[in-house]
Amino acid sequence: MEEFVAYVIRNLVDSPDDVKIDIFDGSKSSVVEIRVHDNDVAKLVGKQGRTIKALRQIAMTVAARLGRKVRLEIIQ
Repeated sequence: MEEFVAYVIRNLVDSPDDVKIDIFDGSKSSVVEIRVHDNDVAKLVGKQGRTIKALRQIAMTVAARLGRKVRLEIIQ
């Protein structure tokens, strides 16, 4: 999951070297904390949150196939 999320985000932002992903696993769910450069937050969120919503939906679909839940959070 971490590699997938990191790959997608690094290809969306202008400063891919500043992308940091932390995953905290629980028994049935995971929290993915995403940190990007301040200038890239708007790109990651997208217009009306569409980009991050789509990324969250894809991550939830992948996690569901593994019998888990996932939550993506952007940390500033």
